[in-house]
Amino acid sequence: MGTLILVMAGGAVGAGARHLVGRASLSLFGPGYPWGTLAVNIVGSLAMGVLAGLLARGLVAGGEAARLLIGVGLLGGFTTFSAFSLDAVLMAERGGWIAALPYILASVIGSIVALVAGIQLVRAVTA
Repeated sequence: MGTLILVMAGGAVGAGARHLVGRASLSLFGPGYPWGTLAVNIVGSLAMGVLAGLLARGLVAGGEAARLLIGVGLLGGFTTFSAFSLDAVLMAERGGWIAALPYILASVIGSIVALVAGIQLVRAVTA
């Protein structure tokens, strides 16, 4: 139960931070381009890379608890793109890009197709 609390606490902070970045980018740049989403995806992925590197070298106090709080919770709430990026790079490092490429394509294309399917489903049911 303690691990779930860590993930939930980090997730709440991450989701709040994502919301604030979105509002700030909307106010600064307007609604013409998804700058907020782009920013959280890039910043979150950079932070995940730094965290993974520090954890791998044993330079983060708390080890697994820090991974759950920051990596799964905070960064997961901020952007799941950081987790996707870490998974893709780890797959590439372990098995080469040939193993990672289908995951990358399926994740990106599959997610977009699923979103369109969800919208179409709602439109069909509520028409």
